[in-house]
This record gives sequence, structure tokens and C-alpha cells, in this order.
Amino acid sequence: MSLALSSQSEMSRNKIEHVVNEESDTKVILQSDGDQSRSSGFCGYLLTFFSFLLVFLTFPVSVWFCMKIVQEYERAVIFRLGQLLGSAKGPGLFWIIPCVDTFRKVDLRKVSFDIPPQEVLTKDSVTIMVDAVVYYRVFNPTVSITKVENANHATQMLAQTTLRNMLGTKSLADILKYREEVSEQMEAMMYAASKNWGIKVERIELKDVKLPTTLQRAMAAEAEATRDARAKVGV
Repeated sequence: MSLALSSQSEMSRNKIEHVVNEESDTKVILQSDGDQSRSSGFCGYLLTFFSFLLVFLTFPVSVWFCMKIVQEYERAVIFRLGQLLGSAKGPGLFWIIPCVDTFRKVDLRKVSFDIPPQEVLTKDSVTIMVDAVVYYRVFNPTVSITKVENANHATQMLAQTTLRNMLGTKSLADILKYREEVSEQMEAMMYAASKNWGIKVERIELKDVKLPTTLQRAMAAEAEATRDARAKVGV
């Protein structure tokens, strides 16, 4: 009973630490973005004024062009005259000004993708083929739009390079024996890079480790020899 309670408390502490780290990363990124904010100038204010005037003159028809809706799992990043307008909006109803405002929707749901089989040379000079699956989500919609052109594609490319680099520092025995530890290390490496894009890597799982045919035969022969030796000892 005490072991179960201690494990549950440890899991809750880990979840709290993940949330705190995520919030601190978001604050740092938003502070760096805030330093880059610029004024639109006189022309920008003039265009905004005429847009408000157009909305007023065409009311109530213009309401349908100003009113936008995003789903519970979405956020809208708004740009006014090409510049970021505050934080992401949503979920629900929000308003834009026609002609001067544009917006992009960002999906906050967890996404998974397969890493295609990668040829990896391990630390003990064994060539293997490894594939994996990655689970991630967007935790900062604004940064995922403004800091990287295509956050999904960038995350997939990062996952492939991280897989090769990480497994290249491990021996074949460590990869086969300590899959969970290797996956956790890859997750930490990916999040260290992807947090600057507003991406949180939730989990990485190694799916299959394919050994060379010659190595498979050698391991099978060794296992068979071990079984034969045990059988002779038993006799």
C-alpha cells in the first residue's frame, strides 16, 4: 500500500514539474517576442481607421466578416498589417477587422507520426535499422507560427536526426536492453530543441530494431549452443 502511494505521489510530482517547466518556457519565449514588437506607423493607423469606417458603414452585413469561431481544440493567431496582435485567441468566438487582419488556426491536439526506418551505426560498430513513433502537441500556438515555417515538418526532421544521433552513442546491447531509458533520453533531447518552436514532445517509442542477417544467424547459433550445453549438463 505504501509503495503504491509513493509511486502515485512520484507520478504527480513529475506531472507538476512538466507543467511548471512548460509554463516557464512559454514565459521566456513570450518575453523575447515582446521585445520585437513594433508600431504600425501613421499609414497603419490610417488603414485601420478606414477599415473601422468600412465596417461601420456596411453594418450589419460586415458583422459576418468580422466574426470568427475556433473549436475547443484550436487557437487563432491574429496578424494586423503583418504584425502579431497579442496572444492566441480562442476557443469560441473572436473578432477581426477586415482588410487589415489575417489569422491562422493552430490545432492543439496531440499528433503522432512514424519515423521511417533509419540506418544506424551503433557504438560497437553494428549497423541496424530502427524505426519509432513520436507523440507531440503544440503548447504555444503563437511561437509555432512565428518561429518556424512548418512546425510539424520540422519536428519530424528533428526526430529522425535525434534517433540517429542518440542510438549512435549506444551499444547494441544497451539499445535492446534499455529501450525505455533510450526513449526518455531522446524525448529530453527533442524537447530541448522543439520548445523554441512551441512544440512539446510527449513520448517516443522505439518500434522495431532490425539486426543484420549475419548477426541474427550468429546469435541463433550461440543460443542453440547454449541450450545444447545445458542439456548435456542436465543429462
